[in-house]
This record gives sequence, structure tokens and C-alpha cells, in this order.
Amino acid sequence: MVSSLYPHSFLELVAWTIFLGIMAFAGLLFYFKKRTPSAKAYTERYQSECFYFDPTTKRNLEFPSLLDPPSVQLTVVIPAYKETSRLPSMLDECLEFLEHRRTDAQFTYEIIVVDDGSGDETSKVALEYAEKFSTDKVRVLTLEKNRGKGGAIKLGVLSARGRHILMADADGATKFSDLDHLKKSMKAHSGDVIAIGSRAHLEQRAVAERSFFRNLLMWGFKAFVYVAGVKGLKDTQCGFKLFTRGAASKCFQNLHVDRWAFDVELLYIAERFGIKVNEVAVNWREMEGSKLIPVFSWLQMASDIARMRLCYIFGIWEIDFSVE
Repeated sequence: MVSSLYPHSFLELVAWTIFLGIMAFAGLLFYFKKRTPSAKAYTERYQSECFYFDPTTKRNLEFPSLLDPPSVQLTVVIPAYKETSRLPSMLDECLEFLEHRRTDAQFTYEIIVVDDGSGDETSKVALEYAEKFSTDKVRVLTLEKNRGKGGAIKLGVLSARGRHILMADADGATKFSDLDHLKKSMKAHSGDVIAIGSRAHLEQRAVAERSFFRNLLMWGFKAFVYVAGVKGLKDTQCGFKLFTRGAASKCFQNLHVDRWAFDVELLYIAERFGIKVNEVAVNWREMEGSKLIPVFSWLQMASDIARMRLCYIFGIWEIDFSVE
């Protein structure tokens, strides 16, 4: 009886392999379906995350909604996870640039620092800037738990007042003055537009400096991005992206991925909506203190991209084209 459990020929081995592969694939799809409360993107938001603290009045005030009309020219959303050391220099550079822009009487801005459940003094550091510059300019959204970079940025964007919305990393790796290049690339287009910072012009030097293994991971990730349906862009992962309010609304309201690979889904959604995406070269420098763990983080991103692609193909996830 025991011997009958094992294949007796090559064809039987192939049949068993195909059968087990189909079962594993079906199980994977069932798992994804079970983890998805709704085919359309769902945003879990705790009551406390609907408010920001005003250190001047000592009151909690309610965030506006992305669905409201814009009331400032620019919102800068900065995701921050355990960034007590790097956040001050980034905010100093950002605020110096934006305050200098206020010589134009029509220019108004806000910064939303999203503390992604850090559990340290990240929110406290950001609140010092809110007290100094007022909560009309700097607001702090403290999340109850860690969501991941994509989830943090999404909640920040959904609370934005800006006509244009910029996402920028807390490490300050991209020079903030490159915002001008992103905005300039948008001027030739009407309607919804996204301008994304790109480090592709630095790739040749980076490839030469990185190990073969790290380059192999990078090339593998790019292959995953291509298979996911995002084509024609050389750098999807630079954390410096500018959205018109309409583009941000369409993309972020439909975003499912909360962690590192969220950029890929954002750009996939933009492509499905027919939103113009401009890739713009930016100044970028390597910063110490990265939260990316080289092998683990890239494997997680590849897993998220594969999950994204399968969920869209099999209708587990859907894009709501009715959002505005």
C-alpha cells in the first residue's frame, strides 16, 4: 500500500507536480481572498488618527479630508518611523525652502509628519516644529500602530489640504529644491499629473559600486515591477513624488499595499486611470539609518508585487474608477 503513494513513471511525477502546484496556487489565492475584507481598497483609521494636536492651544483638532476643496497650494507628507535623529535636518531644509517661497504672497503650504507607530519621540520632535511654525504649517499625525510606509503616506495624503501633494522621505536623501523640477514638468499637462523623482541617471555609478548580489536583487526587482504592469519607468522607488490633488485622490483611495512596494501599485493605478506620469532626474545621496534590510526588504517587496499582480488578475482587488 505504501508504494502506491509514490509515482511509478515520469508522466505520473509530472502529473503529481502539476496537481500539487495547482493546489498550492489555489490555496494562495484563497489566503489572499481571506485577508481581503473588500475587493476595493479599505482604509482602517482609528478615532485618534482623525485628529492632530495643537501645542499652542493644547487642543486636538480634526484633520480635513482629501475630498474637501484644497485650501493651500502645497502639502508635504513625510512618513516617519523612529526618525528622531534624521527628521530635524530634513524639516530644517524643507521649511527653509518653503518659507523662502512665501515671498510669493499666493504660495501657501502645510507639512504633515506621519509618525508610523514609532513608539519613541518622533512625534515629540515633529511637534516642536508645529509649535514653532504653527499647526497651519506643520501638523503631526501619530498612528496607533505601525502601518508601513505606504499606509502611513496614504493616511497623510487623505488628510491633506494641498492643491499639489508631495511625498518626501524623512531621511532628506533628495534635495528639497528639486521640487521645482517636478513642478516644471507638470506645466505642460492639464488635468491629473504625477511627477516622480528618479535616480536612474545615477545608476551606472551605483551598479559599479554595489556587489554583484545586490545588483542581482535590483535587476530581479525591476523584472517584478515590469511583470506587475508598470512599464516605461526607470525608477519607481524614489521617495520624492508630486501629485495633483485629483491624481492623489484617485491613486491613494485605491491603494491596497501598505508596505515598501506601495509605489509600484500607485503607478499601476495611475496607468489604469490614464494619469500622465513624468520621470524627473533629482539630486540624491545615500543616507545612514535606512530602515531597509537589504535581502528581507527586497523579498518582502517582491512578495507584495506578486500578491498585487495576482489579486488584480483574479479580481480579488478592484480599482474604483468612480473616485474623484
